[in-house]
Amino acid sequence: MTDFTKTRELFHMPDGLIYLDGNSLGPLPKAAQARVARMMTEEWGERLIRGWNDCGWMAQPTRVGDRIGRLIGAPAGTVTTGDTLSIKVYQALAGALEMRPDRKVVLSDTGNFPTDLYMASGLLDTIGRGYELKLVEPEAVEDAIDDSVAVLLLTEVDYRTGRLHDMAGLTAKAHAAGALTVWDLAHSAGALPVDLAGAGADFAAGCTYKYLNGGPGAPAFIYVAPEHADAARPALSGWLGHEAPFAFDLDYRAGAKIERMRVGTPPVIALAALEAALDAWDEVDMADVRRASIALGDLFIAEVERRCPGLELGSPRDGNARGSQVSFLFDEGYAVMQALIARGVIGDFRAPKTMRFGFTPLYIGESEVLAAAEILERVIAGRLWDRPEYRTRSAVT
Repeated sequence: MTDFTKTRELFHMPDGLIYLDGNSLGPLPKAAQARVARMMTEEWGERLIRGWNDCGWMAQPTRVGDRIGRLIGAPAGTVTTGDTLSIKVYQALAGALEMRPDRKVVLSDTGNFPTDLYMASGLLDTIGRGYELKLVEPEAVEDAIDDSVAVLLLTEVDYRTGRLHDMAGLTAKAHAAGALTVWDLAHSAGALPVDLAGAGADFAAGCTYKYLNGGPGAPAFIYVAPEHADAARPALSGWLGHEAPFAFDLDYRAGAKIERMRVGTPPVIALAALEAALDAWDEVDMADVRRASIALGDLFIAEVERRCPGLELGSPRDGNARGSQVSFLFDEGYAVMQALIARGVIGDFRAPKTMRFGFTPLYIGESEVLAAAEILERVIAGRLWDRPEYRTRSAVT
């Protein structure tokens, strides 16, 4: 049984704050400060360029990938880290499309995160030749899978509503139709149990700055199923994805298996912070995280609906059908969220009217949930949000 009292002590949390935005940016793991400082002083500072060999920097992306793999049901040697989620989605989708050259349709849903759709559209525009990005409502995805689809591109947990796709079921349906799958795990990794191998997923990608707490802009990860590892061509043929980078050949030869999905120089400082963040998961059972997360979300829904009947639930009521976030809808949601933040409750807002609240049992418990609902009630009942300063949109919402 996971001891969440113990895990709470692993994170720095400013006094007086209730942090319900780990679905967007996780808090600082206390160990990350010392780990990054040690990397900078003892490794970079003392070893200089020798750190690539002496300190294992070159192997770091796949070493860290294996630690993430344990949390997402990926066998050793199938996950690597680096670059951004957008780049990893591009790589995965490009690789999958080349493996289905006789098909022209990428199927996704209207709840997918926009960057995934932007990357897909840009890739298909570059390829040309009649490729199509087909979008349907999330509930209509299963029925839209047919023998015209080359790749099913989905985010497992909807970023606005928290609605959860059936990865195993949809992957099976896609395979039966001859299609491949690319799963975005941005709101899944570290939030709920994921079994990529068990579900038969072909490709997956995700970020590490949300539930994995790797820090702002922390490196992304990519997964390629073992059966595709030597067949998937890396569309971004980076130096470190080469079979022999230090041979300095003029012709590109893809590296073995997941190594071919590396692109540029590893972000060693950022990976050091991520490695420290992953230490928090060493004694954590994802099934315990899932049970606690559902319970916290259910409690928040019950309290908010009792206290604020004018708010509309924007997430599935059934905890098993959503990720680790709960959304409420309100026309003045942005102003309400700013009023909450001013009073020490941090969530976030997604246009046009979604207020999002994330529930991460590693550092959030029932007392914070109850207190947040009480403060939200005061903000709504007293119209405390109705001030000009709360209506002014910041660059990041």
